[in-house]
Amino acid sequence: MMNQEQPKLNIDIKNTEKVETPDGNYVVAEGLILRKASRFAVGTEQDAIIPIPVFYDVKTGKILKETLPKEIQDEYDNI
Repeated sequence: MMNQEQPKLNIDIKNTEKVETPDGNYVVAEGLILRKASRFAVGTEQDAIIPIPVFYDVKTGKILKETLPKEIQDEYDNI
């Protein structure tokens, strides 16, 4: 397994702004949503499960929609 190092960004933390969840919270955790792809679309014998990393509000469990790929954000409007 290769050790992938995070790129070093030259950003002064003072020049950033806080990210607030829609419910006014600030603490989030990383989780996964799972998507299923048809075996015909992926060219395998079985359907494939695709994990997509997201961040969610630890207090409410709601996904921060901005962390989802734009193509599927609408599917998670009411979550």
